[in-house]
Amino acid sequence: MCTYTTSTLSLLGNAKSGQSWERVKTASVYLDHPVAFPATHSLNIDLFADQDDPKRTAALELSPRSAKALAEAILAMIAEAPDGLIDEG
Repeated sequence: MCTYTTSTLSLLGNAKSGQSWERVKTASVYLDHPVAFPATHSLNIDLFADQDDPKRTAALELSPRSAKALAEAILAMIAEAPDGLIDEG
């Protein structure tokens, strides 16, 4: 069953698309049916260069377990970073 709940957030970063890197400013995160991932549901992350542009820069379809592991790894890396290493610019 789909929840149709989507979390949209602003980002500051880049994503590789094909052979080039592109600026990403917005992400949409939702649990839904995947397009290519062989499962009934997946945690999907769509990255956009501009919130008003429907063309995706990059997309992820992850198993919920993999998505949770990725989120935990990201949070752990940030928590373990030495003082002054992370530039919030």
